[in-house]
Amino acid sequence: MPTVPVLDGKGKKQESLDLRADVFPDTVRVPLIHQAVVKELAARRAGTHDTKGRSEVSGGGRKPWKQKGTGRARQGSIRATQWKGGGKPFGPTPRKYDKRMPTEMRRAALREALAAKIASGEVAVVDGLGVTDGKTKTLMGRLKGLGLPVAPTLLVVSERTDALGRAARNVPWLAVETPAHASVYQVMRHERVVFEKAALLSLQEALA
Repeated sequence: MPTVPVLDGKGKKQESLDLRADVFPDTVRVPLIHQAVVKELAARRAGTHDTKGRSEVSGGGRKPWKQKGTGRARQGSIRATQWKGGGKPFGPTPRKYDKRMPTEMRRAALREALAAKIASGEVAVVDGLGVTDGKTKTLMGRLKGLGLPVAPTLLVVSERTDALGRAARNVPWLAVETPAHASVYQVMRHERVVFEKAALLSLQEALA
């Protein structure tokens, strides 16, 4: 049964929280996690790239010179792909990069990504942050008190308040999410994952 430490405001271990072994398994399927990360990054692509083919560029309505007798290669349009200013051959066109992945596979990937972080000791739990004034200084003081290094950190809270959002937006290495919006890519990208105790329990029930 995996366990994670619950820290107090000074970064000292207050208790240990036992997690469900059926939710956070011991074995980690790396290909499944990789598939989930590729799916998320592909969904972020706009897919609005576009180039013009020879039928879309302007000009070239007539044959540049006659077919025979000039000694030059035959040409039908100055907007053919081999001409400067001509159409782009086989260029990209607008498309969607979305990849299909069943819901149960996505949940399993998130379970195993968190299990990998727990096994490596990169997950910590706090009772609550208590940042209500919206000041970055207050938030940084809380994080420093928890003993967290200045490194990419994912903070998962039970409720993302306006005050917490204002305080965290000036910290470039900190990302704040709720359990419903935490993704496999975010978990794997950040070196540390810090949960509020209520948020971790809520996520555990959602992934069960």
